[in-house]
Amino acid sequence: MQVGTRWPFGGTAPSGLPEVVLLAVSTVEEDLTVAPKEGTDAWRWTLTWLEAKPVIELDDGTVIRYNPVDDSATITQPSIEVEDDEDWI
Repeated sequence: MQVGTRWPFGGTAPSGLPEVVLLAVSTVEEDLTVAPKEGTDAWRWTLTWLEAKPVIELDDGTVIRYNPVDDSATITQPSIEVEDDEDWI
């Protein structure tokens, strides 16, 4: 059994994560640094182990899942609702 953890946005990720997952975390953080959102200084990452695979979620809803077969990480970002004033179309 592996225990999950939390760490601050921009902080050091826990050891034992696959390199591709660390790269995905780094990519998300870089993207949010370039186009910062308000309140990111209080955000935290949450690591959960599901079936011995890491699943990482940021407080904004971004999720990173690891695929050990391909040694790949998938980043899923939360959807953004756009208000459309032209709802008559």
